[in-house]
Amino acid sequence: MQAFVCATMSRPFTTAALVVPVTHSLLPRHLRLSNLPPFLTASTDTSIFRRRPYNFRPVSGPVTAGLGGFDVIGDGGSMLQDAGATALVIAGAYAFVSTFDFLSERKLIEQNLSRKLVHILSGLLFMASWPIFSASGWARYFASVVPLTNCLRLVIHGLSLATDEGLIKSVTREGKPEELLRGPLYYVLVLILCAVLFWRESPVGVISLAMMCGGDGIADIVGRRFGSTKLPYNKQKSWAGSLSMFVLGFLVSVGMLYYFSALGYFQLDWVSTVERVALVSFIATMVESLPITGMVDDNISVPLVSMVVASLAFAY
Repeated sequence: MQAFVCATMSRPFTTAALVVPVTHSLLPRHLRLSNLPPFLTASTDTSIFRRRPYNFRPVSGPVTAGLGGFDVIGDGGSMLQDAGATALVIAGAYAFVSTFDFLSERKLIEQNLSRKLVHILSGLLFMASWPIFSASGWARYFASVVPLTNCLRLVIHGLSLATDEGLIKSVTREGKPEELLRGPLYYVLVLILCAVLFWRESPVGVISLAMMCGGDGIADIVGRRFGSTKLPYNKQKSWAGSLSMFVLGFLVSVGMLYYFSALGYFQLDWVSTVERVALVSFIATMVESLPITGMVDDNISVPLVSMVVASLAFAY
């Protein structure tokens, strides 16, 4: 007769179960299943999964993950996989931006529209690439090399140490090199922050990037085209832009959470999750609509507010 002793290990944003098969007859009497305290016995009560909006379950890479998420056996294989994934994503990012540079230079797409599409898609595609990295604890740092490379590129060209007209046109509003050191630089720094701090272990990073990329990005596009009715407290923003940010930020967030959930990184209680994402989207939209753009860039205010609200919302 087999019994299972279940113990629960808690980490920030994670809940995992350690299941150890033992022979019931070999256990001392005080450790037998019938005599175990309630918190160490298995339960069919599913309410535990409804108390928190999500449970994290790490997905194993090509080798078995060891202590603390680092690979004990075959660590070299994981590093090789992560190095290859990093190179692949960097090459893809360069090709992606170069494509929009080509389209804008040939007047096939408006420069401002090209800039906003790069803003929306590059961060989302970067986040979507996270599953190709291994389960190693170093994987997040390999992934962060991608935005770090772009960060260095922006600094070099923003300080006019080198010239790249295509880069300047594709990511700046007025075509000035110094603009690279503001919004675009903040954008890639947020990508690094979310990859290192949250990675695939928490919905917080996923939601923050979705709001910055999808929500804030689409608000500018819709606002410029259909934003004739301005907000009463900020004539630079429109009802159409704010509404589109709320809706698209919410939908992109839920879509990315579903993506990671389908791959097994999160086990979500969807009713609770949808409510919390709607709250984050609403507050982020309100902050984006405030007349503070001259003081705080949207690429700072939107993701940071989203991080704080999502952290509080998903903490219980």
